[in-house]
Amino acid sequence: MTKDTTQWFTSWFDTSYYHTLYKDRDHSEAQVFMDNLTDYLNVPEHGKILDLACGKGRHSVYLNSLGYNVTGVDLSENSIAYAKQFENESLHFDVHDMSLPYNKKFDAIFNLFTSFGYFENEEDNLNTIKAIKGDLNEFGFGVIDFMNSDLVVENLVAENTKTVDGIIFNLKRYLKNGYIYKDISFVVDGKSHEYQERVRALSLSDFEMLFEKAGVHLIDVFGDYKLQKYEKHNSERLVMIFK
Repeated sequence: MTKDTTQWFTSWFDTSYYHTLYKDRDHSEAQVFMDNLTDYLNVPEHGKILDLACGKGRHSVYLNSLGYNVTGVDLSENSIAYAKQFENESLHFDVHDMSLPYNKKFDAIFNLFTSFGYFENEEDNLNTIKAIKGDLNEFGFGVIDFMNSDLVVENLVAENTKTVDGIIFNLKRYLKNGYIYKDISFVVDGKSHEYQERVRALSLSDFEMLFEKAGVHLIDVFGDYKLQKYEKHNSERLVMIFK
């Protein structure tokens, strides 16, 4: 039995199975989001964007194709090693802990696809926002794209299975102590594996308190990737623009 739930994101995100489970993510939807977001923010031509918790770099690569100078950072060494194949003069990838400042200035910093609220130490959620603030230039904007926790909790599917590339993933979800948990178990070549995802069920009001503590100002809130109005009980996403 392979089981690792300590700092779950450092182990689970570094496995090939994580990318197998989520391989069906909608790339076209992600590209529409990046188009809408960069237009809304009016990111300058060849502007510098930091993709915080970039994974294998799908958003970074697309943003770079739009003409932006992009840096993608992630804690997963395996993901960054994969992303580095896409590097060029205006696209770079680096292993980095997002709760720490990157110590460079950017026109925009994006934290996308619920890549927030993972930390064992909740203070690191605040530290991440402070780090974003510190790495923005005078005219820069920060963006956090988070799940709409209110909608997720109201519609939580307790248990289901998902078969991808011949692997049957058994998924169990539950709310505990303010966190949304997903227990993931599967068998490959006769060997059992168990992993766990744990994300803080942060609401808009939780983020507003974090922003206030970090000394940043919430500019706008959207409820989906088309940048439509956020509605607590209906919106798919919680997209926050701040500086």
